[in-house]
Amino acid sequence: MTRVVLAPFRVAHYARAAGHFWVYVQYADALRRLGCDVWWLEELPSSPQPRPNDSRVATLLERLRAFGLADRAILYEAPAGAAGPADTPTYLTMPAERAERVLRHSDLLLSFHYEMAPAMLARFRRTALVDIDPGLLQLWWGSNQLRVQRHDVYFSIGEKVGPVPGDPAAQWVHSRPAVSLDLWPFRYDPDCPAFTSISSWQSRSYVLVNGSLLDTNKRVAYLDFLDLPQRVTRPMEIATALGADEEDDRRLLQDNGWVVREAVGVAGDPQAYQTYIQGSRAEFGCAKPAYVMLGNGWLSDRTACYLASGKPSVVQDTGPSDDLPDGLGLIRFTTPEGAAAGLAEVDAHYERHCRAARDLAEHFFSAREIVTRMLHQALHE
Repeated sequence: MTRVVLAPFRVAHYARAAGHFWVYVQYADALRRLGCDVWWLEELPSSPQPRPNDSRVATLLERLRAFGLADRAILYEAPAGAAGPADTPTYLTMPAERAERVLRHSDLLLSFHYEMAPAMLARFRRTALVDIDPGLLQLWWGSNQLRVQRHDVYFSIGEKVGPVPGDPAAQWVHSRPAVSLDLWPFRYDPDCPAFTSISSWQSRSYVLVNGSLLDTNKRVAYLDFLDLPQRVTRPMEIATALGADEEDDRRLLQDNGWVVREAVGVAGDPQAYQTYIQGSRAEFGCAKPAYVMLGNGWLSDRTACYLASGKPSVVQDTGPSDDLPDGLGLIRFTTPEGAAAGLAEVDAHYERHCRAARDLAEHFFSAREIVTRMLHQALHE
């Protein structure tokens, strides 16, 4: 039996970002359905305070229980500064001896943790890095904003990304976002009222491009489509997180017809997140400005969940795809006029677009098929 260790990035730390949890558990679920021995490996930020991560660990383990992973989660704190040798993490969910045995006898590390310590990577026979921030990761890495170590294989959800920084012999292997079709069944309901977005707002995210600092927060993208609710006949709803200092943005959205929901309230845990998507008429999604500028064909894992649920997606164009169709079930836009036309088209032929959305998920985003290819490429090529 192939043992695969999946290494997400700070799922426990961002417990209220349920979409973040779903990104990784789709891969874990698919690996288990393929018969792999799957383990969840996650580093938690170290702290000088005693037992600061107890509640985070408990919340994550409870969520993993539904997927058969609660007793297969290896959560650890890395030594802080001079607190200890770099190769001696503090394991939080099982004895160190057992954790080390699992890691050192694994066939593959499938890592979404870009800056995993070299000492931890060295425990594995084969390592694969999975890039879910295409273009951004390459810019961060190339400008030394991130310290990424060498891996055996490099996957990216972007169709067109630059070379692997610092490793001219390596290539990025395109691998689409994965959705578990078994976990996300088709849900057709012609009475669903609202086009919805689930999105971050202002994460203070910037990147250096050609010597200039680019604001790559979702706020910038959505403000370009501020008047969209006035162009369509259905409610437009955004579930996001607005801070106390962003009440002006909330009023601006509402004054232009947006229904603003608190993401924590409607999608703050995995079940609520899924229910919110399944109750949507369709997705309207903007992309980070960097994805649009770089044109690397990024598509959100969230969009894959909408599509699998039979919810059409009208999303911002991030560059042409070599094989993913456009216009039925999935519609890309570049302007407010194009976005409004796409939403009107979905509404006019709703059932057709809903069934096409599910077909796209089955043909292009099936986690089992995606993971099967990843295993073959990581272990046998």
